[in-house]
Amino acid sequence: MMGCTHSNDVAVDTTRHPCYSADAQHKFARLHLPVAPRCNISCNYCNRKFDCVNESRPGVTSEVLSPLTAKAKFDWVKSEVANLSVVGIAGPGDALANWEATRDTIEHIRGENPDIIFCLSTNGLMLPEYAQEIIELGVRHVTVTLNCIDPQIGAKLYRQVTYKGTTYSGEQGASLLLANQLVGINQLVEAGVLVKINIVMVPGVNDKHIPEVVKKVKALGVFVTNIMPMIAAPGCAFEHLPPTSMRDVNAMRDICQLDIRQMRHCRQCRADAVGLLGNDQSAMFNMCKGKNETAITVKKEPPKIYKIAVASKTGKLVDLHFGHASSFTIYQVSGENYRIVETREVSKYCNGTELCESTEELRNAIVSALSDCDACVTMRIGYHAQERLKMQGVKSVECCYTIEHGLKMAVEELEKRTA
Repeated sequence: MMGCTHSNDVAVDTTRHPCYSADAQHKFARLHLPVAPRCNISCNYCNRKFDCVNESRPGVTSEVLSPLTAKAKFDWVKSEVANLSVVGIAGPGDALANWEATRDTIEHIRGENPDIIFCLSTNGLMLPEYAQEIIELGVRHVTVTLNCIDPQIGAKLYRQVTYKGTTYSGEQGASLLLANQLVGINQLVEAGVLVKINIVMVPGVNDKHIPEVVKKVKALGVFVTNIMPMIAAPGCAFEHLPPTSMRDVNAMRDICQLDIRQMRHCRQCRADAVGLLGNDQSAMFNMCKGKNETAITVKKEPPKIYKIAVASKTGKLVDLHFGHASSFTIYQVSGENYRIVETREVSKYCNGTELCESTEELRNAIVSALSDCDACVTMRIGYHAQERLKMQGVKSVECCYTIEHGLKMAVEELEKRTA
C-alpha cells in the first residue's frame, strides 16, 4: 500500500505531469488511452461521441480500445513522442465504471515502464469501492469532477445516476453521488494521492455555488481545483444555455485562488489525446488505421492547434480596434482549418476619450479573459494593451482584411515564435 510516506515521489511526479504543473505542459507529453466507454451518470451538459475527429472536449474519441490494444498504442506512441511522461484514462465514459479495463490497461503498461506516471479521471461515484485498488496500483494522480455540494443544484446538473444496477434521479441521485465523491476523495487524500477537482461552471446553475465547493474540497485536502467553462455538447439538455464566458471563469478562479491553488492552463482534452497540451496528435495515432509508414510520416510534422481571438463587427472582416471591442470571437485553428469555438463578451478596454482612463482592474480583467488564447487579431491595438497581452503569452496581430487572412497571419507569427 502507498501512503503519505511517498510524498516526495509525488512531488517529483508532479513536475512531469502537464495537468498538475503549468511548467510541465511545455516539456512533457501525455497519452490518454480510451478504454472506458461506459458511464454511470448522465450530465446535462454531456452527449458523448466516439467518432468526431474535429472536436476537442472530454468524452470525445475516435476509437475505443481493449487493454491489450491500448498497450500496443502506448508502445507506438512512446517510440515516436519525445518526453512522454503520463498515461491517463479519462473515458470516453468513466474510468471507474469500466474498472476492469482501466486496471488491466495500467497493469499491462507499468511492469516495463516504471517511470511512467499513471492518472485517471472519474465522476467519483465508484471511488469508495475502488480507492484502495487505485492506491495499490500506484496511481498517484486522480481527477474527480465535483460540480456541487448541494443536492438541489445537483438535481439540475445530473439527469440520472446509476449505482450498482439501480438508477436514481433528482436530489436522490445527486445526494448519492455527492456522498460517494466526498468519501472517496477523503480516502485518496489520506493515502497521499494528489487529487485534482474539476468543476464545470454552468451559467445560472452552479456558477454562484462554486466558492462553496472549493472551500469544501480544500478542507478535504485536495491539491488543486480546475474551474472549467461548460462546453455544451450538441443535443444535450443544456444546449440552449449560453456558453460560459472565460471572463467569468477567470474571475471565479481569482476568487477561489484565495482558498486553493487554481489550474489555469486546462485544454479540456479528448479521451484519446496524445502529445503536449497545446499540440494534440491524436489523429496521427489511430489504432483502427494501424501503424503504417504513411501515418508515421504525416505525424512527424503535425499541424499545431491554436486558439485565436478576433475582434470583428461583421463576422467577416477584422474591423475593430482592440479597445473598442465588446466581444471577441474565439477560433480554433489547425493548419488551414478553423472553426468558431465561442464568443466572449468583455467590457470595452477603452470607452472613448473622456472615459479612456480605464482602471487597472478593468484592463487586467479584459486581458485575463483572453489569457488562454495564443493570439489576438485586431484592426489596431495600442502599445500598452499589446504589452499586457504579451505578459499573458498572447501574441498581438494587426490586420485590416478578412478574418481568414487574419487567422493565417496569426498562425504565421506563432510559428515564427516557436521555430
